Amino acid sequence: MSTEVLFPLFSPLGTATVLLAVSLVVLFAVRAQIKWSSAPRRLAAQPNEKNAAPFTGQRESPCISLLPDPDPLVEFDLETASIRNFIYANKTMRYPYYQTMAHQPMHINHWIEIDKEYRWYIDEKARVIKEQGKKVIDSLPENDEACGELLELLADYLPKRYPTLFKREAADSITNLVTGDRFDAVSTKKATDALLVISRLVQDDFLMARERQDGQVYLVGGLIAFPGTYLLSDTIDKPLEVLHTDVPDFNEKLLLSVERTLKRFRPDQPFERSSWNIMDDRNLFLHNSAFNPLDKDQRPEDLWLRIDHQTFRKLPRTNAIIFGVRPIMRRIEDLADSPLVPSLVEKVHKESAEHLLKYKGLPKYGPLLLPYLRKLVESQIERGLISPGDDVRSFREFLQERGLPVPTTQTSLSTPTESDRRKAARVGAQA
Repeated sequence: MSTEVLFPLFSPLGTATVLLAVSLVVLFAVRAQIKWSSAPRRLAAQPNEKNAAPFTGQRESPCISLLPDPDPLVEFDLETASIRNFIYANKTMRYPYYQTMAHQPMHINHWIEIDKEYRWYIDEKARVIKEQGKKVIDSLPENDEACGELLELLADYLPKRYPTLFKREAADSITNLVTGDRFDAVSTKKATDALLVISRLVQDDFLMARERQDGQVYLVGGLIAFPGTYLLSDTIDKPLEVLHTDVPDFNEKLLLSVERTLKRFRPDQPFERSSWNIMDDRNLFLHNSAFNPLDKDQRPEDLWLRIDHQTFRKLPRTNAIIFGVRPIMRRIEDLADSPLVPSLVEKVHKESAEHLLKYKGLPKYGPLLLPYLRKLVESQIERGLISPGDDVRSFREFLQERGLPVPTTQTSLSTPTESDRRKAARVGAQA
């Protein structure tokens, strides 16, 4: 994730991405007192904290939501479905580039977004979980109940938002109409059993955090099949202070205030943001460039802009902090017809602080990326798509002023790139 204070710690990009992202969103959101502003909140079935019963092995209460139901997509077609272009949404890309939180209140419709790549994500997630096990899916005992609550919320949300994809054939079940999977006794599942069901429902990963009696916030479990640069097994059961050791200035300047504000984050205050990185392959589990030099057959157009859409919720019953992560990949060549975007990415990589760019991995991919970005910029000028004097900071307004649609070009992850094919051919010849 990007140096907008969102990097994993135990790799060139660091694993602090998870809790740092959660922490700072909450910090800024609470201080600004930004409230979720859509339909009036549905406050039915709010828990009575004074009289709340302790947790038992079996949950008897219904799923509690402090937010309105999502708007149903009654004509949703998975074969053509697309999601928001996060180059433009959530202020993911911007200049000047510096450490900040480009966050906003999250409309409930945006908690889970599904597109035509759904089947590939679900199958790939199953493969990773089968191969990696506890490295990517785990829960400490203190988090087991929260896993069940998260599953209940999703089982309630998905059929309401996507009635063409999900169905509740019984009160305590959910059927995935795409895969044919049916899961019964949803409210009885917890721990990794609940997380495994979740892995068969959505493209998103989820990490889970909690405050302990010592006043610190710990990562206590989750399903993270697509981290890109780190492993859940390296981060679970560790507090913010340890997770952020390599993050500049965090422990010295932000840790105490972040931990305080995490305790004030309410279930009716969901937020979202996005971060970006440049990667070299389609391996959402662990990208090659996070640990190794670029392959000698790597083409610049086959580098990827990875954008992680991040959602933040606190569960109303267990008070667990839920950090959702949905990676969205665009090949750099996909940016060719996005006015000013290659110029923006080039400027960010040439004019941002050196320590931020080093942390992002620019020394690895920069020699390949930057000349190609210049080629894309010159092509846009030659075609009259942009002018040399256009301000890259206004790339969003550029579209609006000219009545242009947000670009939708996006290479499918299910298809190997030319770089992938060249590498596979070379490896095969050497075998």
